[in-house]
Amino acid sequence: MHKKLKVAIIGSGNIGTDLMIKVLRNAKYLEMAAMVGIDPASDGLARAARMGVATTHEGVEGLIRLPVFAHIDLVFDATSASAHVQNDALLRGHKPGIRMIDLTPAAIGPYCVPVVNLEQNLTQLNVNMVTCGGQATLPMVAAVSRVAKVHYAEIVASIASRSAGPGTRANIDEFTETTSKAIETIGAAAKGKAIIVMNPAEPPLMMRDTVFVLSEAADQAAIEASIVDMAAAVQSYVPGYRLKQRVQFDVITADAPVYIPGHGTFCGLKTSVFLEVEGAAHYLPSYAGNLDIMTCAALATAERMALSMHKG
Repeated sequence: MHKKLKVAIIGSGNIGTDLMIKVLRNAKYLEMAAMVGIDPASDGLARAARMGVATTHEGVEGLIRLPVFAHIDLVFDATSASAHVQNDALLRGHKPGIRMIDLTPAAIGPYCVPVVNLEQNLTQLNVNMVTCGGQATLPMVAAVSRVAKVHYAEIVASIASRSAGPGTRANIDEFTETTSKAIETIGAAAKGKAIIVMNPAEPPLMMRDTVFVLSEAADQAAIEASIVDMAAAVQSYVPGYRLKQRVQFDVITADAPVYIPGHGTFCGLKTSVFLEVEGAAHYLPSYAGNLDIMTCAALATAERMALSMHKG
């Protein structure tokens, strides 16, 4: 591939700035063309300007007025769920075929987790990166689902309070709703539930995720092997992603069944997975794995899309 795909990032906060640095440092098929913000004093816009990237503090309207906009084919949106709806509509009004990778919980387009369903979504004009908790835990639910039928899956994402900026805090409701839906659509669970915990501990703790899956009875060794393989696949683009300990199993019998709301009593196999996500510390602290996994997943998605568009 000789010509790189020009990309823009909307949102000059923590996530957008970290993503910009990843594109500039690591991208094989992408060229950083523009950084878009609304605060002229933001560190993200200042860094972009120092790195020779075109900038605007006038939001999407400013991006459209930049000369480089004519050559941009893909835009990352790292703003908020409500802002993304407006951004997508405005950009599409000027460029109907522009690609959007949504790092907010807006979910205009289909949910996308690179190791689970990216190949099926390569031609989509808008893909949603779910949430940080979703990117970390959905691969584990999907790993169980490819071995046994999953009746219920619950995830708990614990992040450092310091790594939860205004955008994250404004999207808490969307986080739980979007992640819960994605557990069902991407993880193939009949019922899903998501919980987020912002831990105020000092010094800040790294992102930790717990995944509980209730499935039909199945070969435990096969499930564990599937989970280990999936974790390795995620680690290929999120180096700090890892299992904290071996997968745990509990057999749920009719003598002590588990009640699933809306489903009734359950007997079968409970699988527990414990994860940790350490950030690469390109721009954000290493404890901010919740933000790093989003930018890593978005970059992996864009790179694969760019390669697909070139081959097409």
